[in-house]
Amino acid sequence: MRKFLAILAVLATPALGEIEQGRDLMEQGRFEEAREAFWPAARSGNADAEELIGVMYALGLGVAQDYERAFEWYLRSAMKGHPGAQSGVGWYYEVGLGMPAPDLTRAYLWYVLSAIGGDPDAAISQEEVVKKMTQEQIDKAHVLIDDYRVWMYPFR
Repeated sequence: MRKFLAILAVLATPALGEIEQGRDLMEQGRFEEAREAFWPAARSGNADAEELIGVMYALGLGVAQDYERAFEWYLRSAMKGHPGAQSGVGWYYEVGLGMPAPDLTRAYLWYVLSAIGGDPDAAISQEEVVKKMTQEQIDKAHVLIDDYRVWMYPFR
């Protein structure tokens, strides 16, 4: 078991280094280089790197601003349990950005999952979106939440 954990640590180290390097580059305003640093980890399925690339597309940092691509990167990360990306997905659904129309049921779903995951702002977003929802939408959201929760957060 110890050997297995040591191998995992070695395999994870390059991704962590790429992400830290990319964050440093973002702080310096070197966005194109930051994206290049994030790219290998994101393509390998690292949720932090995927979320950061989503941020870059959402804000047009080093790439052309593209809400649909931002949403797709956020969604990849959110499906892996990244609370920040889950809030991002919720917001995109709430306002309908990069999609045909808002979907308050799914916005609420993602805000709740984000709150379960520990995002401190998700509960506030959840409280705000629920004010715009019908009881039918809330009930439907809770069915979806129950489906996702057991898969995404089996011990919470």
